[in-house]
Amino acid sequence: MSARPRLLPWPDSAGKRCYLVTDDDGNSRLSRLADEMEAAQLKAGVELLGHAGEMLLLGDHKVSKRELRFLAKSLREALGDALRVAESRGERLPSCADSEPHEGPDSAPESEKGGRE
Repeated sequence: MSARPRLLPWPDSAGKRCYLVTDDDGNSRLSRLADEMEAAQLKAGVELLGHAGEMLLLGDHKVSKRELRFLAKSLREALGDALRVAESRGERLPSCADSEPHEGPDSAPESEKGGRE
């Protein structure tokens, strides 16, 4: 079985987080569906951001309060989706303990630290 559950890009019927636990290394039908959903959410966010730019920055017409509220609601949803995708993908990255040791600037030998004392 997978060591880490995967945060799915959709909530359950009660609005709570859903996780997938599998031993398929990301190749199950549900894993592929989640990948497709993440891609669709990110694409929708990019398109919405472009529309917002046109509407707010390039538009020649005055934007109504109703249009602005709808835009703000849609941007909030898109940002929430993008943050969930980022969190899910971040949780699936190998940690430093899982891969090669991470060497920061303080872990280099004294001769390579540039003469700091």
